[in-house]
Amino acid sequence: MKNFKHFAVVFSMLMVAMFFTAGQAVAQGDAMNSVKQAMKVGSAKDLSKNFGNMVEITLDGGDATSYSSTQAEFVMKNFFSKNAPVDFSVNHNGTSDKGQLYAIGTYASKGGSYTVLIRMKSANGKYLIHSMNFIKD
Repeated sequence: MKNFKHFAVVFSMLMVAMFFTAGQAVAQGDAMNSVKQAMKVGSAKDLSKNFGNMVEITLDGGDATSYSSTQAEFVMKNFFSKNAPVDFSVNHNGTSDKGQLYAIGTYASKGGSYTVLIRMKSANGKYLIHSMNFIKD
């Protein structure tokens, strides 16, 4: 009987751990899907819904610049207007040791394509973009 109680406690703890892990995975997937869709259609407004308070943006090998979320929206709006989207696809994504999400994708525009690195941090239980790097291919 003692072994059964021990087994029941361990099993219960494993179920709780799986529940929390699954919830976190869904939140991560939702965040990255939202970003992917906004990039695909070139919507700075939708993309900005995923911005943290400050966003570091690097465009085409320039210097990284930190912007408020409002400023970052205008920077991306300008980028999308100059580089109208044809497609955006995520080639690789994952989670760092520190729990940050990242995605490496390809942004195809009428004027060429860019390799894009997006990094997201968790803030108040939601993953938000803290940096984006666009490298012209």
